[in-house]
Amino acid sequence: MGAALHQRQIVDGEQREGVICYISRRLKDSEARYGATHTEFLFLVWALEKPHYCWEGAVFEVYADCTALKYLLNMKTTHRHMLRWQIAIQEYIGKMKIIFKEGKRHVNADGHWKMSKATQLMNLK
Repeated sequence: MGAALHQRQIVDGEQREGVICYISRRLKDSEARYGATHTEFLFLVWALEKPHYCWEGAVFEVYADCTALKYLLNMKTTHRHMLRWQIAIQEYIGKMKIIFKEGKRHVNADGHWKMSKATQLMNLK
């Protein structure tokens, strides 16, 4: 799974966006069996926890190609993973806005992930 951390700033009167970092990791064997929505929730929680120091006191946006992520914070569930993930990101309520971005327009983090998947496949041959 992969994520990209970007920052917007005004430079010479123009708004510009630059990459601060890319992060990625492989799914564990047990995680590889999750459904698509659970995997997206896992990605979000992991991506928020990894560079957690960046979010302190910040208001930020998360762009994701999974519409279900918008409902994670308010979802009523008895699924233990979902409950744990909701608790893990409670501190971001009111600071984080989740915005849907269509998959084909969401290339930075996905491209990084797909590149690592291609490398894994090449290593298997």
